[in-house]
Amino acid sequence: MAADVPAGTSAETPGDVRATSLLPDVVRQRLVALAADALEHLHSDTLPPPLRPVLSFARPRRLRLAAAPIAAALDDDDFRTRVAAQVRPTHAGLAAALDDGLPVAADPVEVAALTYLLRPAGWTVTLAAALARLEQPESVSSDPPQTARVQERLDAARAELDSLRAAHREQVTALKGENTELRRRLASERTGAKQARHDVEGTLSELTRALADAERRTVEGQAERRRLQARLDDLTGDRTVARSADREARAKEAVRARLLLDTLVEAAQGLRRELALPPVQTRPADTVDGVAAGLPLGRTVARALASDDPALLRELVALPEAHLLVDGYNVTKLGWPATALDAQRARLSRELGPLAARSGAEVTVVFDGAELAHPPRISPPRGIRVRFSPPDVTADEVLIELVRAEPAGRPLVVVSSDAEVVAGVERAGARAVPSAALLALLGSRGGRTVSRSG
Repeated sequence: MAADVPAGTSAETPGDVRATSLLPDVVRQRLVALAADALEHLHSDTLPPPLRPVLSFARPRRLRLAAAPIAAALDDDDFRTRVAAQVRPTHAGLAAALDDGLPVAADPVEVAALTYLLRPAGWTVTLAAALARLEQPESVSSDPPQTARVQERLDAARAELDSLRAAHREQVTALKGENTELRRRLASERTGAKQARHDVEGTLSELTRALADAERRTVEGQAERRRLQARLDDLTGDRTVARSADREARAKEAVRARLLLDTLVEAAQGLRRELALPPVQTRPADTVDGVAAGLPLGRTVARALASDDPALLRELVALPEAHLLVDGYNVTKLGWPATALDAQRARLSRELGPLAARSGAEVTVVFDGAELAHPPRISPPRGIRVRFSPPDVTADEVLIELVRAEPAGRPLVVVSSDAEVVAGVERAGARAVPSAALLALLGSRGGRTVSRSG
C-alpha cells in the first residue's frame, strides 16, 4: 500500500487515530465543513465550551473563523459521534457502502472524511486507501467534481469576504457620517450654550439695572405719596371749613326763605278770611254740559322738551291743581285701532287711573257721543271723569268748552292730535300734547308701535 494511516497509527487499534491535525488539509477542511453543518442541529448544552459562541455564526463565517476549534473538538469521540449521527442521514449511500466494506470510487476526500467520522469496521484500512489516492497528484486536480466543489467554496468565501468588506465599508461610512453629524451638533450645541450664557448675562444685567431703577422710583413714589398726602390733608381741612361755611350760609338762606314763606302764607290766610270765600264744591269742568273737567296750562312749563315727549306730559300733570283733558277716541284709535270701541274706552279709563293717583291731577276723558241715542255705562277708576258729548255736539267742542270753563292761570293740558282741537284749546289758554305722548307715558302700544311724531 502506497500510503498507510498517519504515522504512529495502528490498523488494529482504531482509537489510536485521534488527532485531526495528522490528516491532510483538504480532508481536515471537509471534516470541519461537515461538522459546521451538523452544529445547526446540536443543542448548545451538548457542545464543547469553545464551540458554544460559534453556534450563532453564519456558516461561511463559522468555517472561516471557527475552523480550528471545530477541528480540535473532533478529537473528542463523544462530539465526533454526535456529529457522525447528524452526517450519516445526509450521506446515506456512501455511509452504507463504507459499512459494508465495499470499494468506493467516490471522491477520496469525501471517503476519507466520512470514514474518519463514521468509523465503520476496518475504517483505518479504508482511510489509508483514501489517503493513498489523495497522494496521487492527478487524484484532486483530475477530478472535476472535487475541483468544482473547491472552486465553489473558494468563490463563496471570496463573495462572503467581498460582502463583509462592503458591509464594513458601509458601516464605516455610516459611522463617519454619524460622527460628522455628532460633531456638527456638538459644535451647534456649544454655540447655542455660549449664546445662551451671553443672553443670560445680558438679561441679568438688564434685570439689575431695572431693579435699581425700580428702587429709585419706589423712593421717589414714596416721597410723592407723602407730598400728596400732605396736600390731601390740607384740602380736606379746607373742604371741612368750606362745608361749615356753606352750611351756615344755607341756614341763613333757609331762615330768610322760611320767613318769606310764612309771611306769604299768613297774607293768603288773611286774604281768605277777608274775602270769606266758601269752600270749592263744584269744579269748572262739572259746569260744562256732558263734559269732564279739563286741564288748562300756560306756556311757561318745560318748553325745552318736545311736545310729543312723555317726559313733558309727566312734568305738566305734576303741576299743582293740574287738569288733564283727554280726547278719548283720538287716543284709543291711535293706540288700539283693532279693538272694539267699548274695550278701547274701558282700557283708556283703566290705564289713566294710576296716572291720576301718582300725579294728583284732575283727569277728564271726553268721548264723542253725538250719534249715540244713550251714552254707554262706564265705571271709571277713582279720580277719572268720563263724559260723552251731547247730541249734535262733537267731543272737540266739549273739550274747548271745558278749557274755557277753567279759571285763567290753572294748568290745563289737552291730549289730542286733532289739529282743530289743538288750535281751539291753545287759543283758550290750554297746553296741547299729542296723543302719542300719553300712550308712551302709559306704556300702552296696543297692537302697533306709536311713533314719537304722533
